[in-house]
Amino acid sequence: MSSNSIQIGPKAAPRQAERKARAMDALNAHPFIPPAWLRNPHAQTMWAPLFRRRGTVRRRIERLETPDGDFVVLHISEGDRGMPAALLLHGLEGSASSKYIHGMHEKLHAIGWHCIAMEFRGCSDEINRTRRLYHSGETTDLAFVAARFAAQFPRLYLAGFSLGGNVLAKWLGESPCDVPANVHAAAVVSVPFDLVVSGPHIDSVLRGFYARHFLRSLVKKAIDKEKQFPDCVNVALLRKARTLYDFDNHATAALHGFRDVDHYYSSQRSGQFLDQVRVPTMLLSAADDPFNPATTLPREVADRSEYLHPQFTERGGHVGFVYGAPHQARYWAEEQVMRFFQNYEEFATKGV
Repeated sequence: MSSNSIQIGPKAAPRQAERKARAMDALNAHPFIPPAWLRNPHAQTMWAPLFRRRGTVRRRIERLETPDGDFVVLHISEGDRGMPAALLLHGLEGSASSKYIHGMHEKLHAIGWHCIAMEFRGCSDEINRTRRLYHSGETTDLAFVAARFAAQFPRLYLAGFSLGGNVLAKWLGESPCDVPANVHAAAVVSVPFDLVVSGPHIDSVLRGFYARHFLRSLVKKAIDKEKQFPDCVNVALLRKARTLYDFDNHATAALHGFRDVDHYYSSQRSGQFLDQVRVPTMLLSAADDPFNPATTLPREVADRSEYLHPQFTERGGHVGFVYGAPHQARYWAEEQVMRFFQNYEEFATKGV
């Protein structure tokens, strides 16, 4: 069997406790210190979307046909021969154009790694073909794409942000024996580990400011889907939706086979699968995240597990973690992802 073949089965973890300790020492040597000019969690959350420039790494676009007759779009930057690959997952209503995805592409490209950003169905320029969109716990596309690139590259690393982090953490824990053996590490940033809490919470923050922002595009997508598949959703109820809870009840649940929004939230929260994760995984979140209350952070399970590496900070907002000077802002979460991946790449290549 070639070194690039996918091997399915339980993964042995020699010295994993020691590896976790060494990785945690490397991560903790670089704590997040929010700057005096950007300590508010909403300012942290909105800084990059408003002021950060997009990266300039050249990427090719590949449209990958899925087994159910649909497609996902991949944005790929080529690395050096023999180097590992990283697969990136964006957040709610994000895309490969999201600035944190561009930021990761630039950092990975700079060290010669291959990088693939997967856009969830309905998040590329063209509406997808089947009677579904994407949601916080839909893992079949991730499993399909990861299997393809695990077969192509000697080592594969994965990073998910917000909703994409929930998808990734859920996939790693729900069927750990199905994760390709050459997936060496993963990182999830600003994850809604408990959708039962985080789902309704976002609707109340800043009097629904964030929810209204997402609803503008979400409702349009669901109505467009109804034009493809008449009566798949109740358009009249969707037009009246003023909260993400209502949208998930009338669109997400209806399109993806959940009884209702509560069934969706309770069954798709990644936190319930974390104790089954058998891939070294960094959990990076802030206690002041406007989307996810501090009570949802899985501190105990992360401390118990040899595979989970907690990076829980007091400040940082949602996919924020901005520091430095305003004209030279840096993004700590992306830097920590890189440190984490490079630590586990060293473990893999040197047999540490």
